[in-house]
Amino acid sequence: MSHQLSDLLLTPAEMAAVDAAAAASGIDSFGLMERAGAAVAAAALRLHPGARRFVVLCGPGNNGGDAYVAARHLQEGGAAVAVLHFGDPSRLKGDAARAHAGCALQGQELYLYSPESGDVVIDGLFGAGLGRDVPAEVRAVIERVAEAGPPVLAIDLPSGLDGRTGRVLGAAFKAQNTITFMTRKPGHLLMPGRELCGELEVFDIGIPARIVRAEASGAIDENRPDAWRAVLPVEQLETHKYKRGHLVVFSGEADKTGAARMSAISGLKAGAGLVTIAAPHAAMAANAAHLTAVMLHAIDDEAELDAWLADKRLQTFVLGPGFGIGARARGFVTALADRHLVLDADGISSFKDDPQQLFDLFRGEPRLVLTPHEGEYSRLFPDISGDDGLGKVDKALAAARRANAAIVYKGADTVIAAPDGRALINTNAPAWLATAGSGDVLAGVIGGLLAQGLPAFEAAAAGVWLHGAAGHRAGKGLTAEELAAHVLPL
Repeated sequence: MSHQLSDLLLTPAEMAAVDAAAAASGIDSFGLMERAGAAVAAAALRLHPGARRFVVLCGPGNNGGDAYVAARHLQEGGAAVAVLHFGDPSRLKGDAARAHAGCALQGQELYLYSPESGDVVIDGLFGAGLGRDVPAEVRAVIERVAEAGPPVLAIDLPSGLDGRTGRVLGAAFKAQNTITFMTRKPGHLLMPGRELCGELEVFDIGIPARIVRAEASGAIDENRPDAWRAVLPVEQLETHKYKRGHLVVFSGEADKTGAARMSAISGLKAGAGLVTIAAPHAAMAANAAHLTAVMLHAIDDEAELDAWLADKRLQTFVLGPGFGIGARARGFVTALADRHLVLDADGISSFKDDPQQLFDLFRGEPRLVLTPHEGEYSRLFPDISGDDGLGKVDKALAAARRANAAIVYKGADTVIAAPDGRALINTNAPAWLATAGSGDVLAGVIGGLLAQGLPAFEAAAAGVWLHGAAGHRAGKGLTAEELAAHVLPL
């Protein structure tokens, strides 16, 4: 999906395989460590030219080796440097031992560190490879640094973060800047890792692209247009509204019609050729008073819906925004089981007592998109949600496989997952998208893309990206109505 190495996401295990493959190919592994450490030192001097002292925290592995190299370069450059180590440096192996031997500074044990005014902390304790909670001694130093507030430059990943999931393992540094090498890790993008990394830089230390790409599975990537551009419909001069798809959005009762209208307008703005709101007879007037380009159709019950569905041009639906929770929603979803459906909000919650009933309706080629936030996710997938051993990507993928659906697991780090094992992490959404009605707009955008023929996963991913882009255009203080007005087609 991605063209540049710095755009790739490699898990810590994949990056370890890259390092091993590079060494096996004859590349000097210590030369890579030397370039990494030198890059850290250069970044420290560039970012903190007024530092009174660089405090370099060195761990028991190769992340610590990078830190020893950085400390040596900083000292050779005339900076004041203090080195503190976790673990016995005499027990270091391989390149890390060589880096330690090349650093003339006399280190102290980590627990002795007491922050001073003018310190800049360079965190080289663990990096991305940590798989357990940080030891108590490290946690104490993390807390001491957090209280004193010196800027932190993290090597690879702030120590205490899981490089695959972005979760905090007991405690973690909050870095002002993070410098990593060759590619990013999922933990750089997933919350809270994204916030704790600060500004992220990716530095090329010279591993050939062929080696990096050979180990990159591509199963987890950032949600960018490259991930779905190939399936976008080709624009043609000779077209008409039905070729661009007909989207149907179900409305709630007369006092709950706004959510459906925002979804419908968003689907139209996203490029659907035709959008209809299907509303109860009692809600027709309330909807008609606010609509022009969107059509209306009266639907009260399953019998009326079944009769309408005889029109096979009706293939794509959004159900949930403002619809109401209960048997009526479940009945409508059952009637739509052979169509393409974005199920959101009340539609999701209607199946909380028997999620399998929903999943059994949508077997075969994936045609269902589920858009749960954290609470809705826990109602549909309580066992997966409660598994603390899984990160957000793992949970989204497990849900996608169980439901045979594209999952949009919403949040500041929305993850889009497919039943076939693909997952995308979204990064373009501004914080001010967290406002009432924003999810209704998202459901409509995804529905509009589904109506144009995009597969479920790609429609979900492109819809999330368009939603974020619209948020940036609308700006801070947006309302959902303003957000919908700023949706643009792909």
